[in-house]
Amino acid sequence: MGIPIADTPEALTPAWLSEVLGAPVAAVSSSYVGTGQMCDSVRLTLGYEGPVPDDRPASVVAKLPAADPTSRATALQLRSYENEVRFYQQLAPELPMRTPAVFHADIDVETASFVLLLEDLAPAEQGDQLAGCTVERAQVAVDELVKLHAPRWGDRSLLELEWLARDPEQGRQFMLAMLPVFWSGFRDRYAERLGPEVHEVGDSLFTALDRYLVPADEHATVVHGDYRLDNLLFGGAGGGVPIAVVDWQTCAIGSALTDVAYFIGAGLLEDVRREAEGDLLRRYHDLLVVAGIDGYSWDRCQADYALGSFAGLVMALAASMLVERTARGDDMFMAMAHRHARHALDLDAPALLTS
Repeated sequence: MGIPIADTPEALTPAWLSEVLGAPVAAVSSSYVGTGQMCDSVRLTLGYEGPVPDDRPASVVAKLPAADPTSRATALQLRSYENEVRFYQQLAPELPMRTPAVFHADIDVETASFVLLLEDLAPAEQGDQLAGCTVERAQVAVDELVKLHAPRWGDRSLLELEWLARDPEQGRQFMLAMLPVFWSGFRDRYAERLGPEVHEVGDSLFTALDRYLVPADEHATVVHGDYRLDNLLFGGAGGGVPIAVVDWQTCAIGSALTDVAYFIGAGLLEDVRREAEGDLLRRYHDLLVVAGIDGYSWDRCQADYALGSFAGLVMALAASMLVERTARGDDMFMAMAHRHARHALDLDAPALLTS
């Protein structure tokens, strides 16, 4: 009989941890960390019998299914937990992007019961989507994306990973059916908080949604899908990694520039973004070339980047309708919607859907 899936904080006992870590854990204390709404994350401080073994951590972070039933049901329907567990098991070991080391990963895909036991990257600091970041941090984040995108750029073998590739046409039809429903609910819920630019961009997108939702082409690669400050850890004043990337529930096969536009569009405040994004995008393209990606022109890069500016609005309206509602969540979705809408207008992205 295998090791049971410890999918609640109470199940993360010294006995269970001793079994999965291969070292005698005598005591454990826990505290919640992070701001995610789809999962619960708990930092576990471990006390061993005797000295801490050299190859065993003094603390770890456990990712578990959300206690909120709405978020958990959404994750089951979208296979979000399966995405994250399989990413760490099958893709992360071969990618140079910095992600937490994995001590244990297990999932029951039928019930969405899962547990991930991950490296605790403290004192690295979580980014803040509401506050935005400096250009210097944005450059670190955009540079790191090359380490995700370039290694599997145009790699057709990704299609063999069913959990990642899925059925593209089925996914497209699902999005065509559900996104207008989410858009309607989003406008109703946040009617008093939405500016005219959100309505303008949203109406443009949903008038031509079928043209936006196109299959991935020969330039497709692994994408994070939710590459924003809340999912990035930066080295703090006390040291730590320069950057690490977490929360892989939305990873997929898609356009790399969607990740880039998604990050820049809301990670930088509007005036800073307008001044810095040209240099950030050019640097990203240059690094792709250095990494060996050819046949992907600067013009194509710019066009894909502009089209990618819609992704943040899509995420804001869909996620707000699918996960547990919180005050911070509402503020985050509003910040995302307005920043991404302004970004799309600055890039004249709506015109790409009608040309």
